[in-house]
Amino acid sequence: MENSKSNSLEWVKAVVVAVVVAFSIRYFLFAPIVVDGQSMMPTLEHSDRMIVNKIGYAISEPKRFDIIVFHAPGGKDYIKRIIGLPGDHIEYKNDQLFVNGEAIAEPYLDELKAFYSNDFVTRDFDLAQTIGSQIIPDDHLFVLGDNRHNSLDSRDIGVVHKDEVIGKANVVFWPFVNIGIVE
Repeated sequence: MENSKSNSLEWVKAVVVAVVVAFSIRYFLFAPIVVDGQSMMPTLEHSDRMIVNKIGYAISEPKRFDIIVFHAPGGKDYIKRIIGLPGDHIEYKNDQLFVNGEAIAEPYLDELKAFYSNDFVTRDFDLAQTIGSQIIPDDHLFVLGDNRHNSLDSRDIGVVHKDEVIGKANVVFWPFVNIGIVE
């Protein structure tokens, strides 16, 4: 009888430890997210399931073109691509990104540019028009969805404070046909 109680107690301990470890991993390190909408197409599709790396930006800084998840106004989490970093001047002219006056390629938009062959993927704008400043403020990021015709992003909601960033999202784990790392 004593042996049975000891085995039961060991099982309970193992389950409790497993739950604590799983909770810690999900809360502090990695979390799943479901892509909601078409703002990141064709890079990400509606209902893609991804892993968000929550710890990466604790040990490194966000980089231009990282795909991030952040808390947006209205209590919703958005997934977008970082286009501008603190201190950057961003503008688009004739469907071309300029960062601090230098033309920057956006190869992840090639498929969309082919689809919209007679139209711009990104309409002309500069920071002064969208955020009321010539440069991105300290501790803020300028983000855009890849599907620029159908994206609620920094052109609409303004810059994103780094404290609102949940993490980097670059691993799709479902559906099976889309499994992989996205850039």
